[in-house]
This record gives sequence, C-alpha cells and structure tokens, in this order.
Amino acid sequence: MNSSRHNLLLSCGHAPSPPVKRCRLDCRVKAQLTEGMEIRVCSNRSCRRQGSFQTLETLYGVAPPNVTVKSCGCLGRCGGGPNLVVLPDGLIFGHCGTAARAAELVVTLFAEAGHDPKTCLDALALRKRADIEFANRNFTQAELLLSQAIDLKPFGGMHIIFKCRSFVRLELGNYSGALEDAEEALALAPRYSEACICQGDAFLALNKFDLAEQSYLTSLDIEPSIRHSKSFKARVTNLQEKLAAVNNHSVRSSFILEYPSKVHEK
Repeated sequence: MNSSRHNLLLSCGHAPSPPVKRCRLDCRVKAQLTEGMEIRVCSNRSCRRQGSFQTLETLYGVAPPNVTVKSCGCLGRCGGGPNLVVLPDGLIFGHCGTAARAAELVVTLFAEAGHDPKTCLDALALRKRADIEFANRNFTQAELLLSQAIDLKPFGGMHIIFKCRSFVRLELGNYSGALEDAEEALALAPRYSEACICQGDAFLALNKFDLAEQSYLTSLDIEPSIRHSKSFKARVTNLQEKLAAVNNHSVRSSFILEYPSKVHEK
C-alpha cells in the first residue's frame, strides 16, 4: 500500500477489514474506471451531529461522475464519525468530518497521481459562490466564477460546474455557449439528467424543437420522477406552445401526445 493511502487509512480511522479488502484498495485503476462505485455517508443521529450532512455535500461536489454519493443508515462505530463506506469494496472510514478530509479521501481513492484535493475544494467554493450570485441574478459574475472553477481543472465535480454554467449562460442569452456547456457535462456524465434538461433548454432557445424534445425525453428516461416536478411540466408546456405556434396547430409532437399520460402515471 502506498504511503498516501496508508496515511489516509490511519487518519480517517479506517475500520479493520480482511486483507483481501485492503488489497482491493490498492487497485487504483479499478476504483477509477469501474462504473457503479458508491460512497454512502451515515446520516444517523450521532454522525449527523458530527457533520455528516456537510460531508455528504462536499463529497457530492467533488466526486467524479462515475461515483455515486448517497446517505445511508448506521454503519456502526458510533461516536467515531462521520462514518462512510465505499462500495462495492465495503471499505469503512471514520472521522470524515471536514471538507478537507472528504476531498482527500475522494482524490486518494479515485484519482490518478498528481491531483490535489485543495483544487477540488477551491473549485467547489467557487461554484457555491456562483450559486449565490445566480440566486441574486448577478449572472455575469456567476459565469465568471464558474469559468474560474473550470480553469482549475478539478478531479471531480466538473460535470456539475459545466451544468451550472449552462444554466447561467441561458439566462445571459448565450444559447450556443449554454449548449456547449451542457454537452461538456454530458460527455463527462452521460446519464446526468440535469445536464440533459440544460441541453433541452438550450435547444429550445435555439428553436431546435425536435432536439429539445429528445433531450427532455432522455432526462425523463434517466430520472422518471421528474415528470412530477412543476419545473419539468413548465418546460413541456413551453415546448408544446412553441411547437403549436410553428406548426399552426396542424402537426403535433409525439411528446405532446404522450407526455400528459406519463405525468399522471402512478
């Protein structure tokens, strides 16, 4: 086991495990490339008091797109948390209560040599600042902050940053730039439903209605629950209205015909 991983195991309070699992941890390429890797963070009372929700937020923001981050029930070792487990290897880590520790864990487990956890945290901080500017409708400043985050080239979270900048560029009227960012996000994370929605919004703004419909349907296929959201229904209504205006009510999209029944499916 290399020294950085050995130090991480010691500092994070890695739970004892059979030697075969420690060998698995040394398989950096497997951790980096295998789809279906997961980090689950305990959200039970003890770990929650020790900051597990903050750990969960940080991990979500810095993890690569092939690593799913979720909350979970108690992992044992209460009082030594926040605790998390890396699947499918079943590696349990404790004392992961700071953003720095969470970023260190992600980079050590999943990144190639040369990546700095601090870069991931700096990019995440810029994205959070951009979120505030976006909420205040300071779109130009939000775009600048997100561009700075992208320029840092962090190991994880780039797909989220591109998605966020796509939304910002839509608000700025830069529709081609918004489309480019949505496609960058999808290149990194092909099953990222929010990026599909951004792509659909950009196509809609560019009056490419068939492509917008395709993007919305793809997002619905990835995450069926969004059919119940008001924002998604509003997007569909907007698409329907634009199609009706262009086609003079003579031609109807398959989405218009099929979507209403899908919305009310139980």
